[in-house]
Amino acid sequence: MLDQARELQQEIVELRRHIHAHPELSFAEKETAALAAQKLEALGFQLTTGVSGTGVVADLGQGKTVAIRADMDALPVAEANPVPYRSQNQGVMHACGHDAHVACALAAARLLSSARLPGRIRMLMQPAEENVDAEGKSGAMRMVEEGAMKGVDAVIGQHIDASIPSGKVGILPGPIMAAADSFELIILGKGGHGAYPEVTIDSVVIAAQVIQAIQQIVPRRIAATEPAVVTVGSIHSASVRGNIISDSVVMQGTIRCFKETVRRTLMGELERACQVARALGADYKLEWEPGYPATVNHPSVSEVMRAAACELIGAENVIAFPLKTWAEDFSVLAQAAPGAFMFLGGEIKGDRRSHHSPDFDIDESGLYIGAAILAETARRLLVENWG
Repeated sequence: MLDQARELQQEIVELRRHIHAHPELSFAEKETAALAAQKLEALGFQLTTGVSGTGVVADLGQGKTVAIRADMDALPVAEANPVPYRSQNQGVMHACGHDAHVACALAAARLLSSARLPGRIRMLMQPAEENVDAEGKSGAMRMVEEGAMKGVDAVIGQHIDASIPSGKVGILPGPIMAAADSFELIILGKGGHGAYPEVTIDSVVIAAQVIQAIQQIVPRRIAATEPAVVTVGSIHSASVRGNIISDSVVMQGTIRCFKETVRRTLMGELERACQVARALGADYKLEWEPGYPATVNHPSVSEVMRAAACELIGAENVIAFPLKTWAEDFSVLAQAAPGAFMFLGGEIKGDRRSHHSPDFDIDESGLYIGAAILAETARRLLVENWG
């Protein structure tokens, strides 16, 4: 499988660069979806298009079913890279590697299309991992609702990782990426003239006290053995003048963790921290925007993936990695069927790029490895008794 994938390396790179040059935002991936559909149909897959708006579900074979997922959307980022394949869509960029995900998945589909497998391969070309629709639902959530995971026995996927050297992959069982939820907190005080603070309820000062209480949640309410993050990333006062005491302050933030019990604790403790505002004479409103659950690799499926990777590229190139506080809606697919998600090395040696940044790029030399591991894992899941 690795030798066959290596022969496709140049095609994978060319496809990745074509997609990179033509990025599309969440739920608007029309050209990318059409390209994927065209290539899958040519391989003999039976297509269902328009899933979750722009998604493609493609089946090959019958029986026991393994799904391979690739997310297609880009980000609202203006690309700064002076490369021939830079984005041609102003203000939109593949700044997280989804172009590589699509290219590797399509190469895996090609590898599997010529294999005689005792089951079915289902390709999930998914829209909108990076964003949600008006109802707060991402592409994976919509695909599950529309039946894309019906009959699936296992689901696998990957994410390019610019912090892992090219030629290596990261695979772990259990939780690997965090649950992520967002909140908006409004501190409601009483405004007035900056010269007479004693007749006001200063929402800015009280907001500072609330933030201090929020930042005590993780070190004092969560066990040190349980990774968790609470971040207040934005704070805005209703006042725009130094001599006006604001009547309100709006804060926005996120919580991230790996266990549902910790998630509930963080939510409860944040509510408790907000009550500092009432103790100081103000009031507050706290609203939550639920995000993605934690991504949890099924032990058996991830072991099949790890074994396949070790055999293909050597155990020394299959690494453990620190848990990531990124969030991924592959987690939703992995709740619908046993799943495994790996990280494919794409670090540019000596010039590591940051995901979601204008200069994000990858070392493409190991993309064929991603295709090979996806294909070999799918093959083994169909032919081996792993449950």
